[in-house]
Amino acid sequence: MSVVPPNVVRSGIGKFAAAPLSAQFGMVVILIYLLIALLAPYLTPYGEAEIVGTQFEPWSSSFWLGTDNLGRDMLTRIAFGARNTIGIAFVTTFLAFSIGASAGLAAATFSRWTDQILSRLVDVLMSIPQLIFALLLLSIFGTSIPALVSVIAVLDSTRVFRLTRAVAINVAVLDYVEVARLRGERPVWIMTREILPNIAPTLVAEFGLRFSFVFLLISALSFLGIGIQPPTADWGSMVRDTATLISYGDVTPLLPAGAIALLAVAVNLVVDWFLNSASGLRDD
Repeated sequence: MSVVPPNVVRSGIGKFAAAPLSAQFGMVVILIYLLIALLAPYLTPYGEAEIVGTQFEPWSSSFWLGTDNLGRDMLTRIAFGARNTIGIAFVTTFLAFSIGASAGLAAATFSRWTDQILSRLVDVLMSIPQLIFALLLLSIFGTSIPALVSVIAVLDSTRVFRLTRAVAINVAVLDYVEVARLRGERPVWIMTREILPNIAPTLVAEFGLRFSFVFLLISALSFLGIGIQPPTADWGSMVRDTATLISYGDVTPLLPAGAIALLAVAVNLVVDWFLNSASGLRDD
């Protein structure tokens, strides 16, 4: 059984204590969301799709946040929504980065023709608004989770490609990269050993921002009915299912919407702090 070394724990606590309050707040929020996502089956009183009452029951001791349009417990759905929405968004962002960063590094390292072909292909994909393109592709390929992840990852990889190519080109012309080429190092070696380590902080920060955008896009698609499909819990579809309660002054629809907004803000706060730390800037 592996144990985290005490020095690693102390280092992590020290970095947390040294971070500004905004970053600490963001990290605490992200940690709470992750715990809820991981422990959702143990924290909730009912099943994810279990109908336990009548539709739109008010908040009570039995249903702390009421029920939705089908009589499912809202508290349970919100907890499982964290697992589904965050998990799918993370996998989608990871896949988008795998595609976009690899293509961006290749465009900056290989021949000019490689750069031109990849850049023009990305230009074509980026010329169509992302949400409209996603709606079109999902209507063609279906709304299963693999299709949703693949479509959004490919579309979002174009943004990752642009950033990776821009920062990698700046590094690819530096002296130590030219020396590696003169030594006869292969392009893949140059990409992974010379260029990638020097642009990693920028890519890590962009990963956090991309995660927020992907997370919001998935929620928007679910709100429109072509994202994560029922009975799977998702915050976007939960806003749609309970939206009618706003007309009666019930704040229940604002709960999943607030969960979406809070996570997006928390991630951005942590990313801002990471960028400042990586760039050597200090908060006043």
